Amino acid sequence: MRLLNTHTLILTSFTGSTDSLPPFAILSHTWAPDGEITLQDVQAGLLHDAQPPEAKKSGLAKLHGCCHRARLDGYAWAWIDTCCIDKASSAELSEAINSMFSWYQAAGVCYAYLADVSDHGLTGPFLGSSGAGAGAAAVAEFRASRWFTRGWTLQELIAPERVEFFSREWTELGTKRSLEELVCEVTGIELRALREAALSKFPAAAKMRWASGRQTTREEDVAYCLLGLFNVNMPLLYGEGARAFQRLQEEIVRNDGDFTILAWPGGNDDGRSTSAVSALAESPRAFAGSSAILLGQLIPPSRPFPSISSYIFAHKDYLRLY
Repeated sequence: MRLLNTHTLILTSFTGSTDSLPPFAILSHTWAPDGEITLQDVQAGLLHDAQPPEAKKSGLAKLHGCCHRARLDGYAWAWIDTCCIDKASSAELSEAINSMFSWYQAAGVCYAYLADVSDHGLTGPFLGSSGAGAGAAAVAEFRASRWFTRGWTLQELIAPERVEFFSREWTELGTKRSLEELVCEVTGIELRALREAALSKFPAAAKMRWASGRQTTREEDVAYCLLGLFNVNMPLLYGEGARAFQRLQEEIVRNDGDFTILAWPGGNDDGRSTSAVSALAESPRAFAGSSAILLGQLIPPSRPFPSISSYIFAHKDYLRLY
């Protein structure tokens, strides 16, 4: 794992478990359309360039903002996905994606940078702010932020113990804990999941429902961004398309015996199952109509079933509701 020194802006590699890492901050963000800072940019000294290329300016400003905030919070190290992974190496990219959930868990703090949310002149968290008008405007933008629609940011919200939300000006808007009711309303994630409840307590179908409204640029990333959420490891095969999501569901059943993955109510986009012989969903969107209350009635993964048919029989009354 590489970490960026927040003082020198030099990358350093660390080996071993996450327990052996120095304290570090981690960034959660959406990629800027006009360019991000890569590992190769850092190695070429772009972070110290007084006149960076126009296409890298917003990415560079975001990186400096993250490091500045980390230094204020006492962190000498930061992890930023754009520049701490060598994406030219398929082996390194695969290892990073399979490890990413644990890295977010290990971070001392996660900065959720919302580039499309302004602080509107606020000087502190917008809930309870004296500037009611400005606070209302910031809340409206917060609700509509693209950050809440991306696949990768789901694990980046759930995995870290502490998440701090920042506007594009790097003004703190609040934390996962202080904004939990608002975040719960925007995302549809159960409050107890935001309060660090063990993910093993939630059936697979419930976690798929959290991902049902999220999108990724690459089709395969619909599955790969959920690996940590389901505690699944599998090789990355970019180019396999929708098969990635099928493999994810198969791994969930194989690892946990969690057949709640079959409890998707509305069919796929065309209203049918993936094939005549498959009960698996085509994408997380198939779980969008799932009821959080009904999902809570499912027998949890801690009681595995030997076969799909035994699971269906045990849940016949629940499944009939669909």
